[in-house]
Amino acid sequence: MHHTWMRYLTPAPVHHRLGLTCLGVGLQHGELPPVGPRTLDHHVAVVVSAGGGWLQDPDGHRHTVTAPALLWLTPGVPHHYGPDPSWDECFVDFTGPATTAYTELGYIEPDRPVVPLSDTAAARATVTRIARAARRGNPLLEVETGAAVHELLVALRRARADLAPDGDPVLHALARDAFQPLSVAEHAARHGMTPAELRGAVRRAAGRSPKDYLLAIRLGRAKELLAATELPVAAVARRVGYDDPAYFSRLFTRRVGIAPVRFRAQQGRTSPGTRNDSAPGPHDPPTTDHPHAT
Repeated sequence: MHHTWMRYLTPAPVHHRLGLTCLGVGLQHGELPPVGPRTLDHHVAVVVSAGGGWLQDPDGHRHTVTAPALLWLTPGVPHHYGPDPSWDECFVDFTGPATTAYTELGYIEPDRPVVPLSDTAAARATVTRIARAARRGNPLLEVETGAAVHELLVALRRARADLAPDGDPVLHALARDAFQPLSVAEHAARHGMTPAELRGAVRRAAGRSPKDYLLAIRLGRAKELLAATELPVAAVARRVGYDDPAYFSRLFTRRVGIAPVRFRAQQGRTSPGTRNDSAPGPHDPPTTDHPHAT
């Protein structure tokens, strides 16, 4: 037996100009049927707080889903997933121009359909608030639900197990040392592990290789420094662990899709806030507030 409550909304064009609009919200648990295969034209965050199941990516690979976890369903990308009988989820469908910036900052991750979470309490509280605001007859419905989607993305970013300081100790140590010029083998040796053991531990906890995990943290920090300070690109490169600014620029351009100088100019256009030069140094460990995105 399964229990389901959901509501779908049709915001007006003016609501889309607020940046994010909520298109739907739901809570369900119990024996749910598989979802898909299907492709949507908007984003869905599915927060799984109990149980598990599987998610099949467009290449046909099946990922195991174990709660607490987040499923990112992104526009234009086919998805197919199946819950086990103890699955408990809440979800929010959303769209809007701000999804581009949230994706650039790493709050939405189209290339990671399954993200481990350390906890779902804050995200569930926000979804419950969206569900309450979505009641019929609420004159503030579209604006309240849209504002809460911004909060949901922040709550999910804070709850990501691969970045939370109280999450996996190996990941926390890697994050702490991410800006030092160490090889994967040297990182492994610091933990008394072989490189293969470290790869296995990071793959289980973060769903990616140690190299990719470290690169995500370095590039996320680089994005912050480019957006929030006037430091030269060479200085940004050094702060995040690269002595060769040309190599850093090539790497940044390849992974982010835009050169560091262009990225900075873009951030300056979209967020004209004040800049400062007092960014933390390379020895300050990243906190959960930092968008470590690839």
